[in-house]
Amino acid sequence: MAEAATGRSGGRSGDPLPGAGLQPGTLAGAPGRRLRRLGYALAGLALLGVVAGTARASGFIADLSHHLIAITTAFTGSNVLLFGALDDPGSDVVVVVRGPDTSTAVRRKNRIGPVWLNTDEMTFSAVPSFYAIAASAPLGDIVAPDEQRRFRIGVGNLGLRPEASGDRSALEISEFREALVRNKEKVGLYAAEIAPVRFLGDKLFRTTLAFPANVPPGNYQIEVLQLRDGFVAGAQTSVLVISKVGLEAEIYDAARTQPAIYGLVSVILAVGAGWSAGIFFRKQ
Repeated sequence: MAEAATGRSGGRSGDPLPGAGLQPGTLAGAPGRRLRRLGYALAGLALLGVVAGTARASGFIADLSHHLIAITTAFTGSNVLLFGALDDPGSDVVVVVRGPDTSTAVRRKNRIGPVWLNTDEMTFSAVPSFYAIAASAPLGDIVAPDEQRRFRIGVGNLGLRPEASGDRSALEISEFREALVRNKEKVGLYAAEIAPVRFLGDKLFRTTLAFPANVPPGNYQIEVLQLRDGFVAGAQTSVLVISKVGLEAEIYDAARTQPAIYGLVSVILAVGAGWSAGIFFRKQ
């Protein structure tokens, strides 16, 4: 009991001295708690700075008014609104629309006697089935040539190559490539002109993407590029799905998956329609 009373008045003889038993570098008591809180605060500020920096880096955004175009029997084409916001006022915008890649054959006709016949052919691989560009200014003024090649901006930068060139000359390949582009432009699958991108204020922008009635189905890549001083400073990619629906889709799938049956049914229907028309007019 005497030891206990002595311990309460002057400190227990068995209690450690302040700081005794601590590992080297360990802080005890209130000063240690304050330093730990300060460390947590500094870590929180650093994390906040990283998040804020990420938010600023991802301030360039773009999206579509809708991500699906349904092709029905009454489909006559469609327009899609693309809109977005810049993270740096004064930047320019380029939009590149690419359809699914396909193999495309280009044929050359020559006159043999009184008729024109296909006498030569060249097949190109990885050809975009659809291609269009929209820009806030002429491409030559806002995109450096190296950036145009890198991001495949413009039909001249698509890198269209024949599957088998053989002993073809560079001039001959170039002629077939130019014919391929002309054919695509003629049917409206390659846009002959660049669509405008319009600004609403300093940051907001919009453009309208037009798709013709003969647009092929598939997944379309829509790439939106933000440019500063001729170089790409930001990019956003969206996917637009163009799909056949209803009776149109069933006929399309049948023609692709069962061509023999599709052809036979088509012949039978054509013969039946002709036979029915013949009977009808004989009765008249």
